[in-house]
Amino acid sequence: MIDLRLVRENPDLVRASQRARGADESLVDQLLAADTARREAVKRADDLRGEQKSASQAVKKATPEERPAVLERAKALAAEVREAEEAQRAADAALRAVHTRIPNVVAAEVPPGGEDDAVTIRTVGEVPAYDFQVRDHIEIGEGLRAIDMERGAKVSGSRFYFLTGPGALLEFALAQLAISRAVAAGFTPVIAPALVRPEAMEGTGFLGEHDEEVYRIERDDLYLVGTSEVALAGMHGGEVLDLAAGPKRYAGWSSCFRREAGSYGKDTRGIIRVHWFDKVEMFSFCAPEEAVAEHLRLLQWEEEFLQALELPYRVVDIAAGDLGTSAARKYDIEAWFPSQGTYRELTSTSDCTTFQARRLTIRYRDADGRNQTAATLNGTLCAIARTIACLLEVHQRADGSVHVPVALRPWLGGVEALTPGMTLVAPVPPVPA
Repeated sequence: MIDLRLVRENPDLVRASQRARGADESLVDQLLAADTARREAVKRADDLRGEQKSASQAVKKATPEERPAVLERAKALAAEVREAEEAQRAADAALRAVHTRIPNVVAAEVPPGGEDDAVTIRTVGEVPAYDFQVRDHIEIGEGLRAIDMERGAKVSGSRFYFLTGPGALLEFALAQLAISRAVAAGFTPVIAPALVRPEAMEGTGFLGEHDEEVYRIERDDLYLVGTSEVALAGMHGGEVLDLAAGPKRYAGWSSCFRREAGSYGKDTRGIIRVHWFDKVEMFSFCAPEEAVAEHLRLLQWEEEFLQALELPYRVVDIAAGDLGTSAARKYDIEAWFPSQGTYRELTSTSDCTTFQARRLTIRYRDADGRNQTAATLNGTLCAIARTIACLLEVHQRADGSVHVPVALRPWLGGVEALTPGMTLVAPVPPVPA
């Protein structure tokens, strides 16, 4: 949630953020009204409790003649206190209802506009040229016996798949490479649960406007996560963190599930946009004043990973109207897909400021020992299925083989290329330097 003090002191800033997002600006006034009503309800309940306490003291001091009237007044006050406390609970609920509908305040540097208005910050690597007819990743993957969409659909429906043989080994190799690089950068590796309670989903901003994207297990009132960000954020819900030594960083691996509602006809061929995939996600808790620098560090680690995979890409600054609920700013990295002749999103990183931590009551102690709300940030290090698709396309060769980037070779038995009909080789862990 956004800071109520910010709304009280600078409502025009929040209104401007709502306009930039294309969101309902009137929610700001509704929030201010609900905040005023709640404060009035709190004051009335406090005042009545004070009167009730005085009345209780008066009963003790009353003469026999005064006692009936004083007791009657104390009894009436008790009823009024109960009503006032109920009114306060209702005011609390009304305030939270509107408070949770307002997304994070957009950072001042974010470009205006919508999905088509992202600003390219830099382009890295040369777009490859091919002297043969380019294939898409499905044709390449089927030739390598690495991807089986037909049987995936038979077993689970559309947008499901099997990774087989070299495809399965590619998944393991990418996961190992991503986790090993994250650990070297100081992240704690985590295998995160893929099922979470509603509090974690709401706390990270994935319910409300986005609930159509989410799979829900109604019988158990649990949700399948679309990213391990949800579990990693919820892991420290209600806690006070020690951030004296700097940001607390996790690299979470989990399976991810997305309904992809409304995406029909968009990247539906192959394994670019699917209902299930595995992902390595970076997540950071830090002091709010460190969040901007931490955001750039997450972006740097993402770029270094794609450079290790020898993929050409561009970094884009996402426009306000295309930001998620929790993000104040977001960078996407789009890698080149030869079959489409364009760049497509491969990773992203978001600065959520104190928005998620305020919902989840995640705090830290400042230099004076006072509890403050932490900032949270997330960044995809490797969305594995989509990365496999990109690797197969960028590194394809005329004979149907695929070049293996040097960084991946230790996790693929040292092979330099994936070839049709190849004999699988057991991975060999890298030798420490």
